[in-house]
Amino acid sequence: MREFILTVPENLAGRDIKYILKNHFEFSSSLITALKEGDGIMLCGKKEFVNKKVALGDILKITLFDKASENITPQNIPLDILYDDEDLLAVNKPPKTPTHPSIYHTKDTVANAVLYYFKGTPFTFRAPSRLDRDTSGVLIVAKNAWCAERISRAIKNGEFKKEYMAVCVGTPKDMRGTISAPIKREKQGIIKRVISPDGKNAVTDYEVIKTLGNLSLLKLCPKTGRTHQIRLHLSHIGTPIYGDFLYGEEVLGERIRLHCKSVSFAHPLTKKPITITAPLPHDMRLEEIYKKL
Repeated sequence: MREFILTVPENLAGRDIKYILKNHFEFSSSLITALKEGDGIMLCGKKEFVNKKVALGDILKITLFDKASENITPQNIPLDILYDDEDLLAVNKPPKTPTHPSIYHTKDTVANAVLYYFKGTPFTFRAPSRLDRDTSGVLIVAKNAWCAERISRAIKNGEFKKEYMAVCVGTPKDMRGTISAPIKREKQGIIKRVISPDGKNAVTDYEVIKTLGNLSLLKLCPKTGRTHQIRLHLSHIGTPIYGDFLYGEEVLGERIRLHCKSVSFAHPLTKKPITITAPLPHDMRLEEIYKKL
């Protein structure tokens, strides 16, 4: 449950509640509909409709009620929490851990762990910036529908920045640069992507941080958010990610060495810039991988 309390200021006096929800709180139409169906709108202690006009000094209380995510069983799985406030939870997702449950992973996901963390409180699992199973690092969980909408909007508008680290086989010709190569699905219904002139625009900035033998550690900043963008772009320039079974060479028993090091965005409520970081995992160290070669 999330509450917003507003003492109506002069510039909103005489407006109806719907106007305030849309323009002050920036609620979507679907979120406003959900509020109307519950007891989520109270004006001076009384339930009201969205067409009610407010007066200067009125107390408007908005309550977002949550429901427990269906078909997700809470599991006592440790969480490495990086950030926690009233609207956001950020965790350091371990490698080989799915974000959401699937037919093959029903009780070993981040969602299972988060529902246990909020055990006893109705909670809907929302991860606007999900990570693939093999990818480790910063994962943002929105604690309410309003926050989830704001984060999703920031991602869509390019206002949600991610920085990744990847261990690659080989070293790019240039120590830093930009990969601009459009991406599309290889075939309908198949997850694999390909570089194609008629694909969607995709841009990734990279910088070589360290090299060891035929391995290199790269920092990557995707400017767009296409599926498998980093993996495909690195393969495209001849330096696939170590362990990438789709765009490089599979290494039995090894995960794809990709890590979301940080995310930066404006906090949905305060609008202040925030950066959340996750340390580089042990299995991303070039020395550790080089020993196995």
